[in-house]
Amino acid sequence: MNRAAFRAIRFSIAILLLASASCPSSPAQSKRGATAPPDKPVIRAVTAFVNLDRASYQQQIADALGMLRRAQTIFESRGYPVQGLRIATQPFPQYTEGMTADQALAFFKELDNLAVKNNFTLSIGPAMPNAGDPASQADLLAEILRNTKTLNASLVVAADDGVRWKAVGAAASVMKKLEDTERSQGNFRFAAIAMVQLLTPFFPAAYSSGFGHQFAVALQSANTVTEAFKGTPDLAAARQKLIDKLGGYAFEIERHAGRVDSETGWSYMGIDLSPAPLKDVSIAMAMEELTGQPVGSSGTLTAAATITSAIRDIKVKQTGYNGLMIPILEDSLAAKRWSEGRINISALLSYSSVCGTGLDTVPLPGNISLEQIELIIGDMASLAYKWHKPLSARLLPVAGKAAGETTDFDNQYLVNATIQPVTTAAAAGGQQ
Repeated sequence: MNRAAFRAIRFSIAILLLASASCPSSPAQSKRGATAPPDKPVIRAVTAFVNLDRASYQQQIADALGMLRRAQTIFESRGYPVQGLRIATQPFPQYTEGMTADQALAFFKELDNLAVKNNFTLSIGPAMPNAGDPASQADLLAEILRNTKTLNASLVVAADDGVRWKAVGAAASVMKKLEDTERSQGNFRFAAIAMVQLLTPFFPAAYSSGFGHQFAVALQSANTVTEAFKGTPDLAAARQKLIDKLGGYAFEIERHAGRVDSETGWSYMGIDLSPAPLKDVSIAMAMEELTGQPVGSSGTLTAAATITSAIRDIKVKQTGYNGLMIPILEDSLAAKRWSEGRINISALLSYSSVCGTGLDTVPLPGNISLEQIELIIGDMASLAYKWHKPLSARLLPVAGKAAGETTDFDNQYLVNATIQPVTTAAAAGGQQ
C-alpha cells in the first residue's frame, strides 16, 4: 500500500469516528439526552379526559390517542420522556345506565382489550359519585376490576356534603374482593377517593367532568426535589430552591402543553406538580436530604409541609393533588422505612394533614377484617373533609400473608416490603 492510500484510509477512519461520537448511542439517550441534568423530571402521564359514549367509544378512543401521541412526540422532542398515555372517562355508572351487570362487564372487557392492543391505560371513573348512589355500583366495579387487566377506577367516600359512610363500607368491600386476584394486585388499580376534584391526571383517581376533549399532565419529579435540597443551609433556602428548579421545568412543560392544545384542539387543563417517585427515584430520599434523618423521624412532617408549600407557590396552571406523594410500594426507600417500622398508617395520615395524597400503595395483612379497612378509609375521608383537601386510600391487603411476612408483587411499578401489623380498636387493650 502506498503512502497516499494509507493516508486516505486513516482520514476515512477519523471521519467515521467523529461521526459516531456525534450521534446518540441509543434511542433512550436521544429521548432523555445523554447529558440530561439529574434534576430534570420526566412526564409520568399525559391524561386525556373524554366523555365516553357507548355508541361511538372506539372513535373517541382513537381521537384521544391521536392527541396523546402528538403530545408524546412534542414533549419527547424537547427532552421530556413520557412514561405513559392515559385516558379517563366520566363516572362509569353514567354510561352504563340501562345495561345489565353482564352487559356492562362484557363492555368493559372490550375496553380493556382495546387498551392492551393500543398500549394505553384507562380509568373508568368512580363508582358512587353521588350521595345516595346504590352500593350495587361498587359490587359491579369489583367484578369489572377482577375480570380486566388494565382498567383503573375509584369510589367516592367524601365530598362537599361530608363523609359518606355507606360508600366507605362499599370501598372496603371492593378492596377485600380485589384481594382475591393474582398476587392480590387488583387493588393497585383501585382507590377510595375523598375530596378529589375532576381532571386529576394521576391514576387511579382520574375522571372527567363530562365535557371531554381535555388533557392534563402529571410529573415524576422526586429527583428534582432531591437535587433542590442538596447543599441548602436551611428550610427557607431549600423551599426557594425547589420553587426555582421545579418551577423552571413546569413553565417549560406548560409551554409545550400549550402547543399541544393549539395543534390538536384539545384543551390543556393544567399540571399536577405532585413529585411522584418511582422505585429508586425516591421522594423519601428527598425528604431525608432535607432533614438529615430517616423518614418517620421528627422533621418528616416539616419536610412534607415544606415540599407542598413550595409546589403550591409555582404559578403554573395546576390541577389535581399538587401535594407530597409517599406511595409506600412505589418508592424503594419508603418501602424500606416501612419495613423497618419507621412509618405506619398513623404517620402517613399525619403527614397528609399538611400535604399529601393520603394512604397510597400501603401493604396490609390478608387477615385484615372488613371493619378494620373501613376504619382506615374512614380516617382518611374524615381528614380530607375536615381540611377540604384531596386524599385517597389505595390499600393492598395480601391474601395468605401475615404481619412480618414480605409481599411478593411482580408489578413493574411496585417494590416489595414487610407487612406491618394493623392496630385495631382492640389494640387499646394491648392486642394487635
